Amino acid sequence: MTSAAAPARIDAVAHALADGTRRGLLRLVRDDEKSAGDLAAGFPHMSRPAVSQHLRVLHDAGLVSIRADGNRRLYRAQAEGLAEIQKAFWTQFTSGRTSKP
Repeated sequence: MTSAAAPARIDAVAHALADGTRRGLLRLVRDDEKSAGDLAAGFPHMSRPAVSQHLRVLHDAGLVSIRADGNRRLYRAQAEGLAEIQKAFWTQFTSGRTSKP
């Protein structure tokens, strides 16, 4: 990731993680791939399109991957996406700093 792209990516991830539903979806796909329908079933108070919108935000932020399986879409957490942002976030705050005695 270029240093110019880092702030936009950090903002996208922060926006994605700011919502409790999206954090819940991310937890559900942390260990296993799950279909959008299976994920929507875990949120009965929400419509399927609303769950799909949340999944799109997570995907756009680089936090989940999508794999097509016929007419289904399978989602899985992208740990690398979060690690990359964590590194960029801390680099922003530590670059150019000098130690003070």
